[in-house]
Amino acid sequence: MEKISKTNAARLLDRAGIAYELAPYEVDESDLSATHVAAQLGEDVTRVFKTLVLKGERPACHFVCVVPGDAEVDLKKAARAAGVKKAELIPMKELLPLTGYIRGGCTAIGMKKPFPAYFHTTALDAPFFYVSAGQRGLQIKVNPQEFIAYAKGSTADLITDTEGGEE
Repeated sequence: MEKISKTNAARLLDRAGIAYELAPYEVDESDLSATHVAAQLGEDVTRVFKTLVLKGERPACHFVCVVPGDAEVDLKKAARAAGVKKAELIPMKELLPLTGYIRGGCTAIGMKKPFPAYFHTTALDAPFFYVSAGQRGLQIKVNPQEFIAYAKGSTADLITDTEGGEE
């Protein structure tokens, strides 16, 4: 068994005294989806959360939404949670310079600059959830309440309704 090297996010949790487990998985460059990650971990995709960075307008700002892996962020709900008029996902080319993270390895803690973080309410539905450890191929299994508190985050309804709605 090879040793898993700790990421900056893991070291931050260590310093904060927050218990977690590092969970490595096989990276498929052609499929960076949370569904793939969940399958690799043998977990339900609703417990594997993805981290998205958005840009808000009026006032102009950046913020983070952390949502279940099988869900789509609802931009109107995300804007409402962040207190802005309108929101959109940042272009992929802006992710690394803005956060220090690449696609498939972005997490709500340890970014170059801290941004407000909003977690979908279902994060609190179980004693743990998975979020990226800050690099592709590694997830952090952690208590959601502790992680959200450390990220100075809050919870909100952030995802598109999929049941019975019109498309």
